[in-house]
Amino acid sequence: MHRSATRLTRILACAAVPVMLVVAGCSSDSDGETPDKGAAQSSTGSSNASKQAAPSVAPGKYTELPEPCKAITVKTIDELVPKAKSKAGKPSTSTDTSSRGGCSWNGLVDKGLKGSQYRWLDVAFLRYESVASIGTGEKRAQESQAKEIAKLKATEGAKNVRDSVASGVGDQTTTVAYSLRKTGEDFMYATTVARTGNVVVILNYNGTGYAGAETPNDQKLMDGAVKATKDAMAAIAVANK
Repeated sequence: MHRSATRLTRILACAAVPVMLVVAGCSSDSDGETPDKGAAQSSTGSSNASKQAAPSVAPGKYTELPEPCKAITVKTIDELVPKAKSKAGKPSTSTDTSSRGGCSWNGLVDKGLKGSQYRWLDVAFLRYESVASIGTGEKRAQESQAKEIAKLKATEGAKNVRDSVASGVGDQTTTVAYSLRKTGEDFMYATTVARTGNVVVILNYNGTGYAGAETPNDQKLMDGAVKATKDAMAAIAVANK
């Protein structure tokens, strides 16, 4: 009788406490650890595992860009843009010179009744940072390069469009040439879109002949554009020493 009374007292005591405590303290199989605590530990372990497994991307190869107007040598400017208005070039406006910048040169060789030759050269630098949610700087530069080449090939009004790959210039370089009627004259364009690491260089070289002078040859312009692009690539390497 005494044993039955003791057992009844225990049952009533357990009935008087919340259900969660009954599971924790009154179950004969309990090891003293609540399910909630175990679940919390499991959740924490998953969180730590997620942090450890979080993807990381390598930083971009280049952290600096050269001064755009000093990236093309004076010798190259003299050769490609005779009688340049300013050999120092005209810098483009940029709100972030560490990521983008540009410069342009233009000149006219006036031979009076024998005709004149006009040349324009401009260079633009685009540097891409690595972003975990997007990709490495190199991947982003590759995507940018592909888009720029596609845009050039689709230039409105362009005729006789052709492209070629320039070997030995950066990691990858493509030159696109075409003719375009502009301001009543036939202009010839040659643009290289080059990439080295996480930097894209877009160099445009174009020109026309006035007063009966011949339109420049597209191959000569392409060769000139590649030559200037080599200068730009060398300038990037120097800026990041």
